[in-house]
Amino acid sequence: MLLAVDVGNTQTHLGMFRDGTLVEHWRFSTVRESTADELATVLVGLLELRELALKDIDGAIVSSVVPQLVHEYEGVSERYLGGAMKIVGPSLKSGIPIRTENPHEVGADRLVNAVAAYDHIGSACIVVDFGTAITYDVVSAEGELLGAIISPGVEISMEALSERAARLPKVELEQPKELIGRSTEASIQSGVIYGFAGQVDGIVSRLREELGVEAVAIATGGLATSIAPFCEEIDAVDDLLTLTGLRLIWERNRE
Repeated sequence: MLLAVDVGNTQTHLGMFRDGTLVEHWRFSTVRESTADELATVLVGLLELRELALKDIDGAIVSSVVPQLVHEYEGVSERYLGGAMKIVGPSLKSGIPIRTENPHEVGADRLVNAVAAYDHIGSACIVVDFGTAITYDVVSAEGELLGAIISPGVEISMEALSERAARLPKVELEQPKELIGRSTEASIQSGVIYGFAGQVDGIVSRLREELGVEAVAIATGGLATSIAPFCEEIDAVDDLLTLTGLRLIWERNRE
């Protein structure tokens, strides 16, 4: 079985593939101070939920935007997986040419998303990833990662609002009953959901205009299901896009 791990700033998304098919996946909070042994403990506990064990893993791949955890996952690989883990980076073949000024600046998660989106669409596409930041990665019809737009994420914005405005509470991200909020909480929820939906629609529309083609827009990330339903320019939501991209990169680098 293949273990795929996407380490984000806020959440870690972990999936298990058998013969190319995702059989289970989990999300848990990213703890930057975690050691290799602590990560292995979490992994063992999750595998036991499906009556699996570390010995069932014969391959693993990790993408991480948290540099210190790359070293710890390498420790998990060496100590518990017999060195079977690959780390997404310049040494791995992705199949996606990067046309940015400095390709090494492109986050591993962004590259993995581009790989999965282009493999699925086969033409120009835009990946909107609702993570700690909202990233808009643009892939050309020829399968080149052209660049991105990055904006503050939903949770960061909500936290900043409650921290900087003394009388505004921190609220749960839920769909408001109506556009015009009848309470402070409902007003914030409406502003966040419709505000970010408007941002997404505006940016995707402008990207399509600049590309000159109707690029397919795919939403992914932990909060995609909260915002994407209110967006007019999003064509599909794929919560498993990053894990799929990790599997594809693993297959393209099998020895």
